[in-house]
Amino acid sequence: MKRGLFWLLVAVTLTNYAVMVAWSLPYISSEAGGLAPFDMRLSGYTFAEAQAFLAALSPEGNEFYRTTQHWLDLFFPGLMAATVFFAIATLLPPKFGRWRYVIAAPVILTAIFDWSENAAVAAMLDAGAESLTVELAEAANRWTIAKATVSTAAYSFLLVLLIWKGVARWRRRSRA
Repeated sequence: MKRGLFWLLVAVTLTNYAVMVAWSLPYISSEAGGLAPFDMRLSGYTFAEAQAFLAALSPEGNEFYRTTQHWLDLFFPGLMAATVFFAIATLLPPKFGRWRYVIAAPVILTAIFDWSENAAVAAMLDAGAESLTVELAEAANRWTIAKATVSTAAYSFLLVLLIWKGVARWRRRSRA
């Protein structure tokens, strides 16, 4: 039962992500003259880059970003954090007991930082290129970088655990 729920969570998470990557984010980029949306600038952006994106973004693109994209991105951070949290907690050795959940808990920061980024991006979209302040762009940029940094660490840890489990399984099978 638990395994089935986990894979349902994975499927919903990946579907949400696929919709954003294949549809909503490319649409926003096209409405900004090919410039990457803030969500996809994982290494961050300067005030000038934020201002240039906002100036290039059409009114329709701005509306779509604030509504459709942010609606999709309302769910994604929590879905992804839950998926990675449960994957890490499950892959850690059972002898860790409840500590598996404590070790996995920092993954929750990925969702908090992503939601904070979304709020800052919404404020930039509301401000527009003319009213954007350096402080607002820098705050949004900090959330973007924090999200990218913590996400990279979480996904890397998950990858290490998957490789470790895979090697352990391979060794068990080769002995048998």
